[in-house]
Amino acid sequence: MYVVTRGCKMKDHFKIEGPAAISFSGGRTSGYMLWRILQAHGGTLPDDVKVIFANTGKEMPETLDFVRDCGTHWNVPITWVEYRAKTGEGKQYAIVDYETASRDGEPFAALIDDRKYLPNPVARICTVELKVRVMHRYIKSMLGFEEWTSCIGMRADEQRRVAKLSNQFEGSHETRIAPLAMAGLTVADVSEFWGSQTFDLKLPNMNGRTMHGNCDLCFLKGANQIYSLIKEEPRRAIWWMNQEKKIAESGVFEKATMASFRADRPSYKAMYEMALSQGEMFDYDEPLQDCACTD
Repeated sequence: MYVVTRGCKMKDHFKIEGPAAISFSGGRTSGYMLWRILQAHGGTLPDDVKVIFANTGKEMPETLDFVRDCGTHWNVPITWVEYRAKTGEGKQYAIVDYETASRDGEPFAALIDDRKYLPNPVARICTVELKVRVMHRYIKSMLGFEEWTSCIGMRADEQRRVAKLSNQFEGSHETRIAPLAMAGLTVADVSEFWGSQTFDLKLPNMNGRTMHGNCDLCFLKGANQIYSLIKEEPRRAIWWMNQEKKIAESGVFEKATMASFRADRPSYKAMYEMALSQGEMFDYDEPLQDCACTD
């Protein structure tokens, strides 16, 4: 499909040919991408274009509400999937919904129990196993797609991440595209769109971005960002502290720094205690944003 703009024909990057999967992270950017794809198809997706949301169990409650609301307001089916530990010949994923979705990190904790180590900036097993491979397993086993296109919510102002799309993860069965980036759309366009809608993600909109997005205290976020989120709601740190404690007490690693999500900054327990004592963080690091868990 082509649209005419100022006398020139331009390809509609949101007219997606199936088989295809729309990876919906539950954030404003991927939500806008979904809306644009729906509009390009007259409000109804082709039968071989599916929307998938992979829940880690550590998404903010508002994120789950937003995924549900997008499906309801736009009348589009969204399949919710979660990681499950491998048991015999059983599938390593489960299909859930808004009511049955995990809300206390159960899929994430199960992955850590299986691997017996914590994900970190070098070994991002959480993204690979909880998001990418869970969706792949569902697509192959339930949808029967052997080759497909995956639509990823990345914008034109995220060229570093977009450039890495073709090199991420295994297999030649999947072609990854970023329709928003291909259409030249940026965070300003995302922010403008949601400002005009009757509903929105109920997390702070900081010029189109939110520091609360994706996993609540993801270790790829900046240390000061995580510390601010803990100060805002201290109980957010409990799950992350428990995972570090579990691996530290397992005896698998001799060095304590190996039993942490990040060895280059304070542990979640240290940040939690600092937050309770109203201490102040020092400058540690910038967010690492080249992750497949998109906005």
